[in-house]
Order: sequence, then structure tokens, then C-alpha cells
Amino acid sequence: MRVRHCLPAEPEGPPRAVTIGNFDGVHRGHQAMLALLANEARHRALRTCVLTFEPHPRDWFARQQGRPELAPPRIGTLRDKLAELEHCGAQEVVVLRFDERLARQAPQTFVEQVLVRGLRARYVRVGDDFRFGARREGDYALLDRLGSEHGFDVARMMSYEVHGMRVSSSAVRQALAAGDMAAVSQLLGRPYAISGHVVHGRKLGRELGFRTLNLRFTHPRPAAMGIFVARVHGLVDTPLPAVASLGVRPTVEDAGRVLLEVHCLDWPDMLGTEAGYGCRLRVDLLNKLHDERRYDSLEALRLGIAQDVRDAHAWFAQRAVPA
Repeated sequence: MRVRHCLPAEPEGPPRAVTIGNFDGVHRGHQAMLALLANEARHRALRTCVLTFEPHPRDWFARQQGRPELAPPRIGTLRDKLAELEHCGAQEVVVLRFDERLARQAPQTFVEQVLVRGLRARYVRVGDDFRFGARREGDYALLDRLGSEHGFDVARMMSYEVHGMRVSSSAVRQALAAGDMAAVSQLLGRPYAISGHVVHGRKLGRELGFRTLNLRFTHPRPAAMGIFVARVHGLVDTPLPAVASLGVRPTVEDAGRVLLEVHCLDWPDMLGTEAGYGCRLRVDLLNKLHDERRYDSLEALRLGIAQDVRDAHAWFAQRAVPA
């Protein structure tokens, strides 16, 4: 899959079948959209292309207003989004930087400069609530009319439901905020996961008797926060059961930096004590145990982690999964 972070200076490459959106979480509705796009692209001999934005437009507008709390919590990192889009068969992803120029761009200009000139779109598929251009003035009807004028077809996908529940990024965020990881898995079609490279930390976990692997979450407001039963992929051939903390570590830091700390319940001896650093891991968050807690002392923190480890062992034991 080819990833671009800007439009080509001159039109290049084959004509494209394009879908447009933020794709936070790449949930089952997104997956259905991408499957329809790929099918249409095969029939028309087009390249499948996903057009997305970074930062999320609502992030940008919230910062402009000086109210970052209005930005939606982020389900996944850009790295995870790109990995899932590739898994869904996207041949090309264009990540446009959302800034003042793009925010002020008229719908007609967006179509002419981005879809027609930049991407050579011949087919565009969007969601039923799609809006575009300055002040969200563009809607499906306008896109369809502009498509007729510029020589590309337009289609839309109506709401996608699972067990009567509309699948959306907002629904995924709500389920994550509630700690309902079973609902999250239904909406995503897979366990909720975060990936990244293991980085060095303060080594406090070792002092407390619980060695951790640390991964950064690059957005300041993750949609999930707390302590979780987890599973780690990428250290050995089989996934390792674990307990994980995703948050700002209020007892020892509380600096606002989001970190995913993972303690494997049974560390393989063959890995040694320094294994993992620099490795790219995927961590599935399977069940939420509780929210982050501020402990009165490091000893209280140690006892709290020990209880979390026991609870994680019990969770795996109830499912007859070795832990």
C-alpha cells in the first residue's frame, strides 16, 4: 500500500476509486465501505484510494477555538489506522494535513483541486452523512452534481448496523469510555488494539517487581483509559497474556503524556531481561478492570498492581486460556 502525505504536484498514476473520511478506528462500517469500493474499482480497473486527514478536523477546530476538550477522543493512532486500511485492501492512502487552507476551501474547489486534479477520481463513495468544504457546505447532492460536471460517478453507503446498533466512530468511543470491550469488539470486528515500538521508561516497574513494556499513544486524549486484561503480539510466536495500563500514570507522573504500560503475566525466560526494546508490538485490550487510580504511595501502587495481576490471571482462567 502506498501512503502519501500530500497531493502530487501534477496528475499522475492511474485513475482512482476514492473514499473520503477520518476512518478513526476503521470499524465495521468503514470495512464495509472499503469492500464496496474495492469491488467497484475491480470492475472499472481503477486504483482504490482512501483520502483521510491529520489532524482530525474536529481536533483542528477545537484548537482554533482554544477549547481542546471539544475534540473527539482518538480511537487509534495514525499508524494503526494505516495498518487497518492496508488490511482492508486499500492500495493507496492520501493523508492530507488539515489546516486553515483546507478548512476555508470551498466545496467546488475541493472537488476540482483534490478529487479531479490531484487524484484523478473516476468513482467516489462516501457515507450517508458526508459533508465537505468550508463550513461543511458541501453535501452528497452537491458532490453528485459536481461529479457529473467533472466526469466521476458518486455513490453513498447508508448506515451499517450490527445487532440493530448503528456502527460509527462515535459508538466505538462511547463503548470504550464505558469500558465495554465486548461491544467494542462487535463494532470493530476484532479486539481493540494499540501498536507501537517499545520505548525506555523510568524502569519503575522493575523496582516494584512488575517489569513493563512501554508504548506511546501519540494523541493526548485516547478514547480508552484505565487498567485492562491484555494480550501481547510480537515478542514470541504466540500471544502472551498480560495486564496493561493506558493513561497518564497519576501516582508517579501525571504529566499528561499518555503511555501504554504492559506487564506480561509470564515472561518467557528465553527473552532475557532486556528484550522488547525497539520491537513493534500489538497489544489487544480485552477486558477493563478499572479506571486509573492515584495511590498514596509506591507501596500502595505495588499492592494495586499485584491485585490487577491476580484479576487478570482469574479472567484468563475463567476462559480456559493459559495465563
